Amino acid sequence: MDIEIVRPRDLTGEEIARWTALQQTQADLENPFLSAHWPRAVEQAQTSELSGVRIAVLHDQGAIKGFFPAKVQGAVARAAGAPMCDYQALIAAPETQIPPTALVAALGVGRYDFSHVPASQSLFQAHVRGIEPSWITRLPFGYDVYAAEKNAESGILKDLDKRRRKAQREMGPVTFTAYSRSRTDFDQLIAWKRAQYRRTGQTDIFETPWTGRLMRDLFQSRDPDFGGALFTLHIGDRLAAAHFHLRGHRTIHAWMITHDETYDRVSPGLLLFQDLMRWMDDTPYTAIDFGPGDYRFKKQFSNAACMIGHGFVGRPGPSSLVRTAAYGVRAVAERLPLGKVSQLPGKAMRRMDLIRGLR
Repeated sequence: MDIEIVRPRDLTGEEIARWTALQQTQADLENPFLSAHWPRAVEQAQTSELSGVRIAVLHDQGAIKGFFPAKVQGAVARAAGAPMCDYQALIAAPETQIPPTALVAALGVGRYDFSHVPASQSLFQAHVRGIEPSWITRLPFGYDVYAAEKNAESGILKDLDKRRRKAQREMGPVTFTAYSRSRTDFDQLIAWKRAQYRRTGQTDIFETPWTGRLMRDLFQSRDPDFGGALFTLHIGDRLAAAHFHLRGHRTIHAWMITHDETYDRVSPGLLLFQDLMRWMDDTPYTAIDFGPGDYRFKKQFSNAACMIGHGFVGRPGPSSLVRTAAYGVRAVAERLPLGKVSQLPGKAMRRMDLIRGLR
């Protein structure tokens, strides 16, 4: 197997078509973060000359066998677009066999850090340090069939119907807009999200210029198979909730979710998800991927899950030793019966990875 390293902007039309074909043959690869268009969008936002985003293109006897996107930063590679990238994978046929260390070597780094690799990616299994579910709602037969099945096991949709009637009765008409082109509402979503980061003590990802450029580029995209999509919910004449999701060929990935806290008692963000599911009936989309996270609404809405793993692939050297030591400390702490204190090393690792990815 030969490996060629190229910039995303240098992918040919034939290579993009091959990437898309490989992606669409496997359910766990259908996520828009795994599209050929994602690393290209990231490279453009980070400015193509300065961006370290690269694509490892796999060839076997002249035939293209797969693609592996990553961002190279010094001795370490990570997902293209990290920390804003919710999925990573080798885009190749399931029977493709290549040591992951060969990909690391081809990228010219000591290790590759990953955080959301589908468990179906067998070549990474020996390098996974932990797994969690990415919650998914599949609606192959439409919203009504999904709602009937969900109402038989959970009261979330019936409860949302009550909240919608309450909002309409007490606050005014509830209006859903798909593919909104309102720049005012888009800017409000970013403002709400930044306020949330400050309020909860999280890192404000929008302090780094390329993240805002990426969001704006995706908002303006008109590509039918990839881009951003703004969905809004107005109550009366006021914006109550806004979602900015990444859309692919058949899957919408829940990404930036915000709302006006004034309307907390009617859960406008959840009402917006319910409207989005209804709207999907008349579109090519058949799934919403909510991503990982121990959030009640994700579990309540979902009817499927994709197990994803975090870990790293390393070659012998200092960068791998450092990561091994960090995971060692984390593993010891998580085995101790110290409640939330046991989770601190893991949180510290994720925080540092986030900060490094934003550079």
